[in-house]
Amino acid sequence: MAVPLEKREIVFVERCKGVNGLEKVVLREVRGCSAEVYLYGGQVMSWKNEHEEELLFVSSKATFKPPKAIRGGIPICFPQFSNLGPLEPHGFVRNRFWSIDDDPPPFATTSPNKAFVDLILKLSDEDFKIWPHRYEFRLRITLGPGGDLMLTSRIRNMNTDGKSFPFTFAYHTYFSVTDISEVRVEGLETIDYLDNLKNRERFTEQGDAITFESELDRIYLSTPTKIAILDHERKRTFVLRKDGLPDAVVWNPWDRKAKAMADFGDEEYKQMLCVEAACVEKPITLKPGEEWRGRLEISVVPSSYCSGQLDPRRALQSG
Repeated sequence: MAVPLEKREIVFVERCKGVNGLEKVVLREVRGCSAEVYLYGGQVMSWKNEHEEELLFVSSKATFKPPKAIRGGIPICFPQFSNLGPLEPHGFVRNRFWSIDDDPPPFATTSPNKAFVDLILKLSDEDFKIWPHRYEFRLRITLGPGGDLMLTSRIRNMNTDGKSFPFTFAYHTYFSVTDISEVRVEGLETIDYLDNLKNRERFTEQGDAITFESELDRIYLSTPTKIAILDHERKRTFVLRKDGLPDAVVWNPWDRKAKAMADFGDEEYKQMLCVEAACVEKPITLKPGEEWRGRLEISVVPSSYCSGQLDPRRALQSG
């Protein structure tokens, strides 16, 4: 006899093996939502709603073979975003093995969430040779009872030589969309951006929403705390809420660049969009002992329609 869902024993946090035997942690909530976090990269690789629909994009050609980065999910860019510095693009924490933090310091706010995992990454001697600063990076990933996904990063300067260090940062989130040509991003109207396709020249967003008909790679500056991605065909909207992350990167490689990436399918650009909560334009500087916190919360709500068009501002005004 089938056991009603509400009576089943839920394993909120489960540690197991993923692709190629890489360790992962599976988070589950009572309604059937789930998330998967790989210790390699401290990277969320799956986020599913109660209908078990995948909400994040992972390329079919993604390589789960360290030391290569994994194409998809939510890679973390630290201590350098893109090629804005001397390190490898997007820094090195996305291709390091993180540890489960069994004794994390208390969070300022307590919540009833049961499905969460605390990870920690400390500087290795090898990394010290390429980035000579001691740090402690704590990451809490939480799956809320309603299926919301929350990532909180806490980075502390552990230098003992009195030196401050600067860094840039991004949650490089790959969203799964039905058809990129039917997607709109709202909340960035009239915002200045740096166009990575034009040597980071500065422009101001003119449209009432961002739509996609060719390659797009922009860093929006001093953005609102809330951004919405409206997937017209699936009638659903991703809502991003961010704290401590003033910028937002919007990226789709389109066809030519997709074909040039070995770990990305030629046609997969149609089913993905990166909207990244970031701190890029003005690097964060931490003095010894100081801690920075950057938080991202993603939720999914049904899109509302009016005469066949997306109801403007509905998602951004709610909540």
